[in-house]
Amino acid sequence: MIKKRFVLPALAAAAAVLLAGCAPTGGAADSRPAGDFKVVATTTQVADFTRNVLGDTPGASVTQLIQPNQSAHSYDPSVADLAALGEADVLVVNGVGLEEWLSDAISASGFGGVSVTAAAGIKVLGGTEKSGNPHIWTDVANAETMVQTIADGLSSASVDQAAVFAANAATYSGRLAELDAWIRTNIDAVPAAQRLLVSNHDAFGYFTAAYGITYVGSIIPSFDDNAEPSAAAIDQLVAAIRATGVKAVFSEASISPKAADTIAREAGVRVYSGEDALYSDSLGARGSNGATYIGAQVHNVTRILESWGATPTPVPADLR
Repeated sequence: MIKKRFVLPALAAAAAVLLAGCAPTGGAADSRPAGDFKVVATTTQVADFTRNVLGDTPGASVTQLIQPNQSAHSYDPSVADLAALGEADVLVVNGVGLEEWLSDAISASGFGGVSVTAAAGIKVLGGTEKSGNPHIWTDVANAETMVQTIADGLSSASVDQAAVFAANAATYSGRLAELDAWIRTNIDAVPAAQRLLVSNHDAFGYFTAAYGITYVGSIIPSFDDNAEPSAAAIDQLVAAIRATGVKAVFSEASISPKAADTIAREAGVRVYSGEDALYSDSLGARGSNGATYIGAQVHNVTRILESWGATPTPVPADLR
């Protein structure tokens, strides 16, 4: 966090200049065009959920801070990000300590709108609501809860549109329920002893717990993908892969595949990287398999099933 302490004051000054230039004449809050509703969302996942809840609401916009294939743990807000945050009516965050930079960014930007923490009401694994595993969205049931929380938060900030937000959330939640059923049907068809997973960092705890998968380990033994594995930890993971019969090691789209390549080679198993890597901390770029939350989950499950030697059932039309 030392880097952020030095960078944010300078960004704050620059953002203040931008905000002053963007301020409405007279400074009246109601001088903005009717229907102008600005939302800032931190992560790629909560931004995708927020866009689905907003739908085609006239005048509503979403500014996404963390970009595709960018680590949520190493993100630093730009001047433009702080300016957008300062003008926002609503800020939607993941929570569970994922956005370590958030307090400084809010102070620097002068944000004074409604804050929505998507993790509210979700049981956190591996710690507290501030220090536990923040990758809550990997369990689709948690994603459904997050969508409802976001809809409620947006409705509190724009009461006139509450019915629209509720209807959009219900439609999208129906697709998430279909996604969850597709995942369960496919994973349940694989014998439990074969459901083994090794990933680049400890990002899939909720996913493995929800769908009955044994999480053999991660290359980076931390919730933070910026951490470094020790030589001893690497040796232990290679031994665990050999002992359990894991057939593949998965890299992640937002992390360098070098460590995964090395461990897979040492253990004598396949590595999934590049276009086959899993989407974890971030969704993918537009046009990729992981450009949306649903697309990322379908991609991840498809690749995992393939690593087990299983052929997934056709993806329902609603999820394509």
